[in-house]
Amino acid sequence: MPSRDTATVVSLKDQGKRGPTMTKTLLITGASTGIGAATARAATAMGWNVGLMARSADRIEALASELGDAALPLAGDATDLAAQQAAVAQTVERFGALDAAFANAGRGLDTPGTENGDPDEWRQLVDLNVMGVLYTARAALPELRKSKGHLVLTGSAAGRRHIKGSIYSATKWFVHGYGGNMSEEMREWGGRCTVISPGMVDTPFFDTPKPDKIKPEDVADAVMFALESNPRAEVREIHIMPTG
Repeated sequence: MPSRDTATVVSLKDQGKRGPTMTKTLLITGASTGIGAATARAATAMGWNVGLMARSADRIEALASELGDAALPLAGDATDLAAQQAAVAQTVERFGALDAAFANAGRGLDTPGTENGDPDEWRQLVDLNVMGVLYTARAALPELRKSKGHLVLTGSAAGRRHIKGSIYSATKWFVHGYGGNMSEEMREWGGRCTVISPGMVDTPFFDTPKPDKIKPEDVADAVMFALESNPRAEVREIHIMPTG
């Protein structure tokens, strides 16, 4: 990483604005726990500002308090396009620009399968795992175009292979396909898109702990590797699997 003028960075964080030595800014959806929260911690540790979007106002307020002036809590639902647009606008107002957006919010199904599944639950799944990703891109792209910025999407190992009858997996196939399509579009104006593809991660996504699986911090490290890579190189996908 290029060296930073520490005094200038601190001053910019106090002011909440961009200046000659520019602190980059990342917006994260699903930021209250797991991968989102770990990425927020990793980003601020590397000198980034972060906008933290999640439905749980209490959790993102607590995380923002932990991270200090570099973090902005943004309570909102990722399945609401207007809420995502407002989050982008507030982030830019606070920090001066948007350099990256991480479409991380997602969910699974309580009742898997097509014959036995719950169509209402399918709708909620698609609204978040598909439409929520599209809404993040739609809201962020006008600002990312200005900064030649970076779009990051949370895919899954489940989106890289066929799993019998899995509707969740199919939503992640969408993320992987869309990420590649966005790479082709964004490269035309100097932007980049990365799909982060983890296997099983030990997060609150699961009802029981998975201590032998990937940790959220491992995924956060992958996100930051992609964001901090030289602008001449686009890391299109990072696939992470547990060694156990």
